Amino acid sequence: MSDLNATSAALLGLLQHEGPMTGGQLVAVARQRFGSFFSVTRSQVYRELPSLTDAGLLRLGKQGPRSSQQYVITAAGRRAFKAWLNSVPGVDSMRSPLILRLLHANSLTPKQRNALVSSAREAYGEQLSIARAEAKQAADPYSKAVADFTVAHVRAMIKLIDSIPAG
Repeated sequence: MSDLNATSAALLGLLQHEGPMTGGQLVAVARQRFGSFFSVTRSQVYRELPSLTDAGLLRLGKQGPRSSQQYVITAAGRRAFKAWLNSVPGVDSMRSPLILRLLHANSLTPKQRNALVSSAREAYGEQLSIARAEAKQAADPYSKAVADFTVAHVRAMIKLIDSIPAG
């Protein structure tokens, strides 16, 4: 694999920093660790793991309960991850299911639109509390910068939600 995609890089980074994990563990840790700014779905994880293994960037580790399989990063995986970290990132693209729904909200009834906006406002309000707490606990300057960005992003989403008229 000459060029890692961001999902593969996320998985390699988790395995490098956290140690061997199963696919299910990777999904859970990814959601907890960077779910506020980078989504990783179960299907993405399970699609990437065999490719990374075939490319020699991961190897199979211990077999766990219920046929779960641990994955371990290899030396080649560490080098590929480091190369990805050192590459020029380019411009990020945003992938927001909420924004996509809001863009097409005129297809909904007023009651459905109000429910969409209300549920989004509640979810982002909860996320803001979590993001603020994480920002206070961030230890190193890189984690702090990401945590502060997450707070600003959540505030921006709340501002977007609040700008939508009722009905």
